[in-house]
Amino acid sequence: MNWKGVLPAITTNLKADLTIDHAALATHCRWMIDSGCAGIVCGGSLGEAATLTFDEKVAIVRTAVKAVGRRAPVVLGIASLSTADAVALARAAEKAGAAGLMVLPPYVYSSDWTEMKAHVGAILQATRLPGMLYNNPPAYKTDFLPGQIAELAGEHANLEAVKESSGDVRRVTAIRAAVGRRLDVLVGMDDAIVEGVYAGAVGWVAGLVNAFPEETVALFDYATRGDKARAAALYNWFLPLLRLDTVPKFVQLIKWAQAEVGRGTPYVRPPRLQLSGADLKHARAVLAKALRDRAKL
Repeated sequence: MNWKGVLPAITTNLKADLTIDHAALATHCRWMIDSGCAGIVCGGSLGEAATLTFDEKVAIVRTAVKAVGRRAPVVLGIASLSTADAVALARAAEKAGAAGLMVLPPYVYSSDWTEMKAHVGAILQATRLPGMLYNNPPAYKTDFLPGQIAELAGEHANLEAVKESSGDVRRVTAIRAAVGRRLDVLVGMDDAIVEGVYAGAVGWVAGLVNAFPEETVALFDYATRGDKARAAALYNWFLPLLRLDTVPKFVQLIKWAQAEVGRGTPYVRPPRLQLSGADLKHARAVLAKALRDRAKL
């Protein structure tokens, strides 16, 4: 499992009847890898995991694995209401061909470190697959602190990475200080990527990559190489789009952007609804400006 580079948190392609469009999903996965991405992360927040059934998540893994073959690893987000369901999903993902797991805290319930440590530990122990801990306190109300992450790394050899989405890029530095090079640190918020790379992150679990993969890969490459002039210019162009990834309707916004560039549909499962009103007006303005002034790579 390679946690370095751009790993798209892919959207889940849906038909008008809201069933999964597996043919479109396969095409999308291949587009991501053809554009220079290092792997595929499916069944995450952007993939509408909370509205997918157990069997649908496993089927998505199978589709993604078949689509990319040996070209890149496929990772499944493991999030459930209960530890038992999360463990079962991890094992099913392994059988379906996943190369890694993105481990989330449980939905709805968030508690103290003792319980969260037991939950994450159970998932990591359930398979031989390498795991990436997903820290997103704004969304999941659970904050894995650098010292706690180091504790998990010391007890679970297959914990290999952390997706850091607290919004505080100082956490990248703090995790590095706590674990050294033991874990790969990836940025999970699109509008913190350049700062995160400069702080020591080696990967990006990206969102707007679903509509703009070439620009996403180029931005990560510029920042990683230390080409600050090109990174700053591309980041300046990209930021209004990247900020669509960090608002409550990020799924609707990114799927809409995909559809507008001819690479998907805007369909989402309720309680989400397609964009309308002020949200749609703002998205149109942002995308129109981005396309008009599109950066030359």
